[in-house]
Amino acid sequence: MGSLGTMLRYPDDIYPLLKMKRAIEKAEKQIPPEPHWGFCYSMLHKVSRSFSLVIQQLNTELRNAVCVFYLVLRALDTVEDDTSIPTDEKVPILIAFHRHIYDTDWHYSCGTKEYKILMDQFHHVSAAFLELEKGYQEAIEEITRRMGAGMAKFICQEVETVDDYDEYCHYVAGLVGLGLSKLFLAAGSEVLTPDWEAISNSMGLFLQKTNIIRDYLEDINEIPKSRMFWPREIWGKYADKLEDLKYEENTNKSVQCLNEMVTNALMHIEDCLKYMVSLRDPSIFRFCAIPQIMAIGTLALCYNNEQVFRGVVKLRRGLTAKVIDRTKTMADVYGAFYDFSCMLKTKVDKNDPNASKTLNRLEAVQKLCRDAGVLQNRKSYVNDKGQPNSVFIIMVVILLAIVFAYLRAN
Repeated sequence: MGSLGTMLRYPDDIYPLLKMKRAIEKAEKQIPPEPHWGFCYSMLHKVSRSFSLVIQQLNTELRNAVCVFYLVLRALDTVEDDTSIPTDEKVPILIAFHRHIYDTDWHYSCGTKEYKILMDQFHHVSAAFLELEKGYQEAIEEITRRMGAGMAKFICQEVETVDDYDEYCHYVAGLVGLGLSKLFLAAGSEVLTPDWEAISNSMGLFLQKTNIIRDYLEDINEIPKSRMFWPREIWGKYADKLEDLKYEENTNKSVQCLNEMVTNALMHIEDCLKYMVSLRDPSIFRFCAIPQIMAIGTLALCYNNEQVFRGVVKLRRGLTAKVIDRTKTMADVYGAFYDFSCMLKTKVDKNDPNASKTLNRLEAVQKLCRDAGVLQNRKSYVNDKGQPNSVFIIMVVILLAIVFAYLRAN
């Protein structure tokens, strides 16, 4: 649930953490009895607890479609990510993956841990897919086909330019945004705006670029071969080789490169806000909004932070729980984006080569949030200084003892 020290430092995390814990336990108890659906939802909990929690809010029909869509794309991603698979074997699998989802006899052993289980027992996902309505099946097949072809393309070429970077992110994440929009339309839950493809794409790109930035060290240290998604057009200004950014002697240049990557990601926020404000269904809104808020929060943590090149940088669990608990309306989204953009803005060094561009993009985000006219009642995510007092610590310890006793009894 989170370390005791962290909870004492951030005491207002405790209630959201407890709510999230109970919600996760409830979701885990609601696994469908059918073997194929039981496998899908059990696997969803294993590969992404936060996603499995948010998805539970959707109505049953749409939830099942999104669950299958997610697992199909995780399986496709597992093939792409496994650097031990020879290229001449991997590329045909990626290109043909959209056909495999119709075949309940197909499976391919790759990946590790829970992802290996997903691949070894992929027939369960195919069985669930075949029970979906035709509109859902067509959307999932189309996006899987386009994504597999795009992944195959970038197996055979490096991400050289910023245009390449945008294209790669489109294939692996922008298409997810388009696919989800198609599923929402098939469910009859949303009406798409004329620019839905562009803003759906931006929703995916914003999340994917955040992940690529945060996961630099994990990707560069991948065995047997590094995965390199940062575009040479950016990192080439700061290093001879992308892996050089992880060495301490290059910290100043590494952080400047990181800051340019974050600044690049900020360009998608306007489209993301436009997409979210157009949503009508409250459960779909929360499903879309929570990951976006977590992304801007993660970028605020990563910006100007050399720890990206040393270890893992992510939102503390209590802050994630707050985001899940608080995000109910567009006013909450504007408040969160305003808060985290303010946090990021305080970290901008005016001597950074991209400081002016970064500040301009942050000010544009803040103006959008202010112009919405809903910031006055927002709950801050970044103003808690994490300084507990002794009386509160005693109260929290007593409360935790009671809560843990209750949880053990139940």
